[in-house]
Amino acid sequence: MLTPLIFAVPKGRILDEALPLMARAGVVPDAEFHDKKSRALSFACEGTDMRLIRVRAFDVATFVAHGAAQVGIVGSDVVEEFAYSDLYAPVDLDIGHCRLSVAEPAGKIDGALPSHLRIASKYPNLTRRHFEKLGVQAEVVKLNGAMELAPSLGLSSRIVDLVSTGRTLQENGLVESSRILDVSARLIVNRAALKTDERVARLVDAFRALVSERKAAA
Repeated sequence: MLTPLIFAVPKGRILDEALPLMARAGVVPDAEFHDKKSRALSFACEGTDMRLIRVRAFDVATFVAHGAAQVGIVGSDVVEEFAYSDLYAPVDLDIGHCRLSVAEPAGKIDGALPSHLRIASKYPNLTRRHFEKLGVQAEVVKLNGAMELAPSLGLSSRIVDLVSTGRTLQENGLVESSRILDVSARLIVNRAALKTDERVARLVDAFRALVSERKAAA
């Protein structure tokens, strides 16, 4: 008997956009998944031996990279931040579009960068790599939320965070000063599982075909 295939999905915005696509690929979570009162993190899927786990976006990549889950959906920001060698992102799902950007207090952009900056972000690796290319040493203060408060409270001079409409930045007196990465959701798989489990390969083919169909119809 085959062990269940574990499919990891992130909580939040990407999941809302991913669920219709998942359903078309045959990944349909049971009713408990949609129960707001449920505290469960693992769910059966209708008509398959697959199980869905719902975790934080950064943890999706970790579960898949280490083989605890074989397949997942996560933003390309997470894929790039961790750069796990055992992680493969074969399909751009063309959903969850946003960008990873640098932002700073409005009125303070002068075009000149100092040799050292303190930056608040939950993306230390991407942040350091971006500023290294500009010849700037970035001291990253790791925050997991409320990033926009950091400059006004003197914790950092800039932030690096995901931006969609830019409204949150504006409401906190910040402006987007540069873009690091355009982000979209990706189907990710564990490399070893892709080679050894036909179910993983079938899911990759199914999602790839769905994305191609949608683009052709656009």
